[in-house]
Amino acid sequence: MTAVHAEAQHDTGRALLGLEGVTVRFGGITALSEVSLDISEGRVLGVIGPNGAGKTTLFNVACGFQRPGEGRITWKGEQLSRLRPHDLAGLGISRTLQGLGLFERMTVLENVTVGADRHARAGFWSGLLALPGSTREETALRERSMAALAELGIAEHAPRYPGSLPYAIRKKVALARALVVEPELLLLDEPASGLSSDEMAELGELVRGLTDRMAVMLVEHHMDLVMSVCDDIAVLDFGRLIARGTPDEVREDEAVVAAYLGDAVSHADASSDPVAGS
Repeated sequence: MTAVHAEAQHDTGRALLGLEGVTVRFGGITALSEVSLDISEGRVLGVIGPNGAGKTTLFNVACGFQRPGEGRITWKGEQLSRLRPHDLAGLGISRTLQGLGLFERMTVLENVTVGADRHARAGFWSGLLALPGSTREETALRERSMAALAELGIAEHAPRYPGSLPYAIRKKVALARALVVEPELLLLDEPASGLSSDEMAELGELVRGLTDRMAVMLVEHHMDLVMSVCDDIAVLDFGRLIARGTPDEVREDEAVVAAYLGDAVSHADASSDPVAGS
């Protein structure tokens, strides 16, 4: 596999989110240059590359934080005239961010229930303000949120505040808030950052277990995690998509190995140490 094959399809499910010829410029700097890729249902797509490769910009485009100067974004084959962050839940997309974005003055349960608002008619905030007609919905949303916390094994922390919890637990809270949306596509921005090797292995098992009900795109620099959980890997360098393939294809791609990852790719499965390259 070479750059010529960067847009080759390696998936079998229906395409969900698609980026076609996406270009993003900041002044005289091109952060992304004609990047085309898609994420299909039931698949895990990893996005990798060295510092400055454009991974964060790509994630921001997918989340609606950054509007591309050229190209188009599609959802299930339909072009989105403009994708904004508040559109994601309605489409069936959820995300986690490096900064977690938890509300420190709200309990863990309340934080997760914010994500469940997609399933409400009156809405979470109506329930929080005790507006008429919101009681039953509030109860249903909290039950849904507790189920998400239980799935991640952290239900006992529901009444606590995020600031009182270890970092790894707070990351699970942020993930529970994303999962309670019941998305078709989950976007993860460096989900393994700050985790121990055991916690990373647990995360990998969790991500693989999600594919029966959603697709996952993760931007990550821990190569052992990427190689173990991803069905497909997209490799960026200087804003260009230079390769797209299975972990084995990427591992054996001489251009990828020489330019970005060196021996780290070949030996990622033999080492539990994280490999920097984000």
